[in-house]
Amino acid sequence: MQAPPLCYKVRMHPPPRPDGKIESVITYLEMRAPPAEPPFPPPQEGLTIVQAVRPTASFYRYLYDTVGEPWLWGDRRKLAPDALRAVIHHPDVDIYVLYVHGVPAGYAELDARQKPEIELAYFGLIPEFVGQKLGPYLLSFAIHTAFRRRPVSAGSPVGGPSRFWVHTCTLDHPAALALYRRAGFVSYKEEAEVADDPRSLGLIRWDTIGRE
Repeated sequence: MQAPPLCYKVRMHPPPRPDGKIESVITYLEMRAPPAEPPFPPPQEGLTIVQAVRPTASFYRYLYDTVGEPWLWGDRRKLAPDALRAVIHHPDVDIYVLYVHGVPAGYAELDARQKPEIELAYFGLIPEFVGQKLGPYLLSFAIHTAFRRRPVSAGSPVGGPSRFWVHTCTLDHPAALALYRRAGFVSYKEEAEVADDPRSLGLIRWDTIGRE
């Protein structure tokens, strides 16, 4: 197995189980009102956030696979191209891509299909851009964008969604949970899960390493 670059801290994933499963603890968090603070300013020059309108399946897979492989994201890898396009082209699914000097650095996916709430379905950075304070910047953008989203819903704060929610698990970046809490999300549920290991399904290599 090739050694990771020295700029990364390495976190090994759980070893394979004979039954092809993997265990994690999932934490669900929510935000029921927009933050009082304005969005974070860009932490460096050359940043742009662009909505990917009806992205190609191949471009989306590049984002999903590159961002998610260190954390064993596998669900979208299981989808056939038509099924994937049905999700990412849905009018209530918004995908925002963060660029650093024109290079994709991460993305946030807002899923408003279950009205009147919005889920931060996927969020993360490409490994080479971790550690540059881009995560808080992109998350702040996603939060403010979610609460500005229309159509409005009855009884929701300032006409936005009834809540903005996200879940993270112990297979994700170890700083993810703290990042969401610092941004104003509040935990409301925690549960253990035993799921198919994407490595056992052949979706992700067995030598995949979590990078901090």
